[in-house]
Amino acid sequence: MNKIVLKAEDLDGFLTAGDKANLSRIHDLYYRKALASFSILASTQDKSEQKQEEKKLIMLYNEMGNLMQDLCSNEPRISVYSFLTPQESRPEASRVIAKLRDYRTGNEEFIYYIQRAYEMLFKLAYGGTPASNKNYLFVQTPVNVPVQNFAVHKINNIDEKIENTVMCVMLRGALLPSMILSKEIEEYSSNGYVTPFALFKITRNDSKHENDMEYILDLEKSYFTLETLHGKDLIFADPMNATGGSLVTVIKYLMREGVNPRSVTFINVIAALKGAIRVVRALEHCTVFTLWMDPVLNELAYILPGLGDAGDRINGKDLPDQPRNIIQLAAGYGANIARLYREQLREIENTVLGTIKK
Repeated sequence: MNKIVLKAEDLDGFLTAGDKANLSRIHDLYYRKALASFSILASTQDKSEQKQEEKKLIMLYNEMGNLMQDLCSNEPRISVYSFLTPQESRPEASRVIAKLRDYRTGNEEFIYYIQRAYEMLFKLAYGGTPASNKNYLFVQTPVNVPVQNFAVHKINNIDEKIENTVMCVMLRGALLPSMILSKEIEEYSSNGYVTPFALFKITRNDSKHENDMEYILDLEKSYFTLETLHGKDLIFADPMNATGGSLVTVIKYLMREGVNPRSVTFINVIAALKGAIRVVRALEHCTVFTLWMDPVLNELAYILPGLGDAGDRINGKDLPDQPRNIIQLAAGYGANIARLYREQLREIENTVLGTIKK
């Protein structure tokens, strides 16, 4: 009764015949051509052969990118930063993704680029307001000669978009991104609105493969109340959307319990094409925003080319027999993060402690 399970075949049942054909086409390009070039690049010492394979990959990635862009242009509920922004803005996203992918990028630098990514994603998701609709910030500066100085700054008025939101955290890797987005909301709100938090404990069955994966929502280790989610705009900030299974599991459970969100927004740094399509097919009121789209999944349901385990790269690895709880993860971010996101951490603590008391 305290665990909710969703299976891969349930997710695939939402896909159309056209979806499956397009996903198969992308899969064939990656597995038949890209992997062959990867194998050569990983083993060759010949500079000319290396250059030849690099040229092949440039052409192949352009082909796959154009195909994914065409597919997403027909689905208005999937917004990809690298497809929609002006041409001159796209290298910035590409550079951020490249740093996040790089195996040499360490923990502190990885967190820095995650913050950069979610600032860009916030603009993508919430920046589209009329130029005439403004808020004004009055700021007291450190300059007090000849008198105390103040500055006035204009920002977009997005109160209606953000002040009904609840930040929903599903996985370890989603905790810091959720705090980052909540902080952005707080800074853009006229009233300093700090989002409530809902914390869900959901895992994938590691003994399964992509085609028979199971998603397990553990209610005993989750912290939320149903009444605080009803009629709200739910935001899920998961760095990686591989299959979409975790999000669909949570939302389908909430809806069965009588929770009707006003909207669901899924905000990712990288989304697999299959995961993004599954989400919008399964959830009619859900919109996906992603900085970058990757073409395929491997048999273990990891994104390719991906960036590894985002949770481990943000939080560090847990010991197998000593997994950290949500409070321990937050404490591990250190004093600088704690000071920057102090209001968000206070809300998370209140959510955990308040739910335990009930």
